[in-house]
Amino acid sequence: MDVEVRSAVGRFDDVATVVGPRRAGVRACWCTSYRDSRVAVEDRPAFMAGLCETDPGPGVLAYVDGEVAGWCSVAPRSTYRRLMNARTIPFVDDLDAWSAVCFVVRAGYRRRGLMHDLLAGAVEHAAAHGAPAVEGYPVDAGGGRVDVISGYVGTVALFERAGFVRAAPTTGVSGGVPRVVMRRALA
Repeated sequence: MDVEVRSAVGRFDDVATVVGPRRAGVRACWCTSYRDSRVAVEDRPAFMAGLCETDPGPGVLAYVDGEVAGWCSVAPRSTYRRLMNARTIPFVDDLDAWSAVCFVVRAGYRRRGLMHDLLAGAVEHAAAHGAPAVEGYPVDAGGGRVDVISGYVGTVALFERAGFVRAAPTTGVSGGVPRVVMRRALA
């Protein structure tokens, strides 16, 4: 399996393949929830398309044997309105750390470890753009299984395997499972 992780800049159609709705009439997040939840459902595709037009872009995409297979939303925390105003996910310090907030792996590509590739690519992308650190806010399932819906934020184990450390507790939950601030220093 040949996996390559690339920036989403200039690749809106591939972003749409991964995060867009699968059926007509289905509402989709388009990975705008953390960025700006005020964006109306019908405006989300155009909003995301705009983010894909300029560096650093809204995230990274994983390709398996040339086919788009996954997505990780990663950008400076300051670009995520919901995180800047969060009551449940604290700031660790004053660094403008980048945040990896969402993972999506397409059906047919799951259970291949692509979240590991996506997180590694997200860290590389952030480092290439001068990020001092990368954070994530995964669930702490204590080694147990996490359902697909709740697991969009990743797991503590995923982040630990990528060299992240626990930076702060949160009062946030995903699917009833507590979340933790994980951080990896880059500078």
